[in-house]
Amino acid sequence: MAYFTILHWITLLMLLVLFVLFSVIALKQTNKKILISMLFSNFIVIVMIAILSMFVLDKYTKKARLESVTQKRILITETFTISGKIRNIGSFNIGKCKLEVKLVNNAISGGDVSGSQIFSPSGLSFFSSKKNDRPSTIIKEYIIAKNFKKGQLKNFSIAMPYPPYFQKTSLRYKLYCH
Repeated sequence: MAYFTILHWITLLMLLVLFVLFSVIALKQTNKKILISMLFSNFIVIVMIAILSMFVLDKYTKKARLESVTQKRILITETFTISGKIRNIGSFNIGKCKLEVKLVNNAISGGDVSGSQIFSPSGLSFFSSKKNDRPSTIIKEYIIAKNFKKGQLKNFSIAMPYPPYFQKTSLRYKLYCH
């Protein structure tokens, strides 16, 4: 939430007015214990509503779209590159956009399924050996745009390591802007 829009400020102002209004109503209470609990619950509820509304407003006011995305696997360096363009299609500025890339190895596709591919204990350290670990899912996050103005278009390119033991890999990526 790097940039607050006018909608963020209006929401915060409305919640402040509600907080003051409910506090004035609570101050009319004569019992001290009830007064303190009313003020405390008023504060907690208003803060929770404020946090939730900031996230909801970010989701619906700060929009970006990926365009012309290309994917390449470079065998000589065992990397995977994703490049393309990102466009701010919303009406407001965006603080930063993160691209979450998820590579999933399709290990359970054929008849060569072993027990370690289905179950791998994680509770005790003597069951697992870190040197032989071969994760079947790799998730990386990359910041592909910062201080993104409305209507702006930027090029991006990311490179991530590609494990040589991956076969029939599926790629998923998701864009988060705030």
